[in-house]
Amino acid sequence: MDSIVSFQHVSKTFGSKTAVNDLSFTVERGEIFGLLGPNGAGKTTTLRMLLGLLAPDDGDVHVFGGALDERKKDRIGYMPEERGLYSQMRVWDCLVYLARLKNLSTAQAHTRVENLLKRLELWEHRAKRIHQLSRGLAQKAQLAAALAHEPDLLIVDEPFANLDPVNVQLGQELVREWRAQGRSVILSSHQLHLVEMLCDRILLMQEGRAILYGSLREIQRAFAPNAVQVRGRGDFSKLPHVTAASENAGVWQLTLAAAVTPTEWLRQVALCNAVTLEHFQIAAMPLDEIFVRLVRGESAPTF
Repeated sequence: MDSIVSFQHVSKTFGSKTAVNDLSFTVERGEIFGLLGPNGAGKTTTLRMLLGLLAPDDGDVHVFGGALDERKKDRIGYMPEERGLYSQMRVWDCLVYLARLKNLSTAQAHTRVENLLKRLELWEHRAKRIHQLSRGLAQKAQLAAALAHEPDLLIVDEPFANLDPVNVQLGQELVREWRAQGRSVILSSHQLHLVEMLCDRILLMQEGRAILYGSLREIQRAFAPNAVQVRGRGDFSKLPHVTAASENAGVWQLTLAAAVTPTEWLRQVALCNAVTLEHFQIAAMPLDEIFVRLVRGESAPTF
């Protein structure tokens, strides 16, 4: 894998409070990486060290293969949770100005800002001043500012807050397009259903430490190793090795005994005359349930 970001045993304290404690993780090229945790977990401090706004007390932070410098900063786009556009400037002028600060020529800035405003359905609002925008429109303008210089690493903190469902979908499409171009995205959000839809890997922090880190799909299956979803004809709750079952609209959610793997159970069901199986898949535990379990102190499974 080609690491864009690498934290190795990084710690940061403020007086007697440890904000980040021996944190290690990587962000790879061409992935969407979820940075998660309850309020006060250390996410903001982690992002500020990545961006060079804070220096770690211990450990190493590498971005694009080494220490962060001014040239590398121009390869990063950052959309903070605290919005920071110039409220009295017009949308067009503000975005062009910010793009120029990232060393784009005037012509490049005009072209990219125009494309983004049209893509984000902001073109008709380009002459408005930032303070005249609704919260949702201002949110999209902030995203446009982060994308205008086409960064190799995009960092977005609560990017979908204040957006209606149509614009949430538009934002998701843009994030996926960024990944498809081989760029990397760090997504920090409390909207876990969106993280679940978008992210390849996640890091869950609590009290400055990593308590869960890895592939999202592997994590979800590790938390529900013997859960399966099936559709078919017959009463699946009566089958051997089924310890719990619920059915809705012909789809069964089943928990299997620890003595049998889902693959072994599937082979047995294929030879069974009591039911007819039409669809089978290994279930994944929802990310919000995993989050709550771990934050409340449950141990993570090995995966």
